[in-house]
Amino acid sequence: MRFTSLVVELIRARPRLVVWIVVLAQAALWLIVSLLFYRSPPSDLAMVLAYGREYQVGTELGPPLAFWLADIAFRAAGDHMFGVYLLAELCSIASFWFLYQLARIVVGGQQAVLAVLLTMTVTVFSSPGLEFGPQVLARPLWAMLLLHSWLLIGLDRRNAWFAWSIDAGLLLLTTSAAILLLILVAGFALATERGRRLLLSFDPLYALLVIVVLALPYLIFLIRADTLALPSLPGVAELSTRALHWAWLVGGLLLAMSGVVILVALNTGWFSRAPEEVPIIYRPPVAPLARNFVYFFAIAPALAGSVISGLFDLDRVFVGSGVALLMSGLAVIVATGDLVQLRRQRLLRSVWAAAVALPALAVIAGTLFLPWTGGGEVATSLPARAIGQYFGDSFERRTNQPLRAVAGDLQIASLIALDTARPHLFIDAAPQRTPWLSFARFNETGGVVVWRAADTEGTPPPELAQRFPGLVPEVPRAFDWLVNGRQPLLRIGWAIVRPKGP
Repeated sequence: MRFTSLVVELIRARPRLVVWIVVLAQAALWLIVSLLFYRSPPSDLAMVLAYGREYQVGTELGPPLAFWLADIAFRAAGDHMFGVYLLAELCSIASFWFLYQLARIVVGGQQAVLAVLLTMTVTVFSSPGLEFGPQVLARPLWAMLLLHSWLLIGLDRRNAWFAWSIDAGLLLLTTSAAILLLILVAGFALATERGRRLLLSFDPLYALLVIVVLALPYLIFLIRADTLALPSLPGVAELSTRALHWAWLVGGLLLAMSGVVILVALNTGWFSRAPEEVPIIYRPPVAPLARNFVYFFAIAPALAGSVISGLFDLDRVFVGSGVALLMSGLAVIVATGDLVQLRRQRLLRSVWAAAVALPALAVIAGTLFLPWTGGGEVATSLPARAIGQYFGDSFERRTNQPLRAVAGDLQIASLIALDTARPHLFIDAAPQRTPWLSFARFNETGGVVVWRAADTEGTPPPELAQRFPGLVPEVPRAFDWLVNGRQPLLRIGWAIVRPKGP
């Protein structure tokens, strides 16, 4: 008698339920990790909130939508980071749900579950999704755009034009790579007979009008800021270096898919010593157009984004790893065939669970044990709330005014900007990055200048003393880490720039 696990039966009978269970479980895992082990926001999230607090139509960091939503979520949660973490996880849930809806149309509900499960093992989706920003918000918008694109091209549903135009407009307000992504969608449509017939109707004109209306404020900002020009191309002597950089980016994308490769390899018959009866997940035959659609958008965004990043020497894939690899799991399922055999079910479940849970376990282990090695600080262990409250209260006691601006060390200053008074962040080393403040305005409103103190005297760094003449340092303030371990206390030097009288 053949044994079939409960998981396989659930995939066959209730595929949507399986998707909701695994996606919500992963979101809950990261929310628990954030509440227990994050005393300060990860990566550049504090900077995202500092920019979002200003509600600029556009900044050097790109379109404004992600920054606005981050600030709204932060305020809605009572100035607590949990609101932003929850927003990031909602984006993750939405990405997987729209991917499932697209996969269900292409390969059926049962194999669509397998596509979602494989995608969850890609490093960019299983690693911390709490770092909300343009790249995180772009994932569900890109998934929606692909879904509605297939409804238009593959199923000829003209009523999807309005939703498609909304997706495209919001994507333009989210990431600078949106134009490239829209060009890829238009290119695929032009390469197919159905797509060309679709583009010859009047519907694309109405969609273009909606997109222009949504993106017009940011477009006006780009024109006024004179930032529409492309960066200069590298010289011939630099091409070999840029090509090597491109190869590293492609290698990073392939490495991110290592979990998918391991699961596919374990599910093959290579390691079977004896024939066995295994459960099979069926699907209806995939149409050639659908197959081409999946393969194109599994390869083209990653290839185009990595080429642009390599050519212009960008640190990351231009479109974002989450966008570039969103269709990878579905592409593997389409390539597998109409029948997917699930061999060694217990081993597959264990490897899948490890691929999804290991990033969270790595964060916990790094937070608890890295301080004892003295190998470096954990960014999320900085006591953000205590730092912001101390300097905000100190400034208010000295000047009888709420703290309005903070400058100096960028990491610490951005954390102070999260205080209840929400002071403006001023990047004194590059004032053009924070156009809402200048040195004259900072000296007029007053504020706090902070730096990492190397001694108990709190002498400011020479560059800070030069930018702020007459800076009188206060006694440095020491803060405990979440886990002190062998590392020294966090000692912050600071000085007050008193506001000018009326």
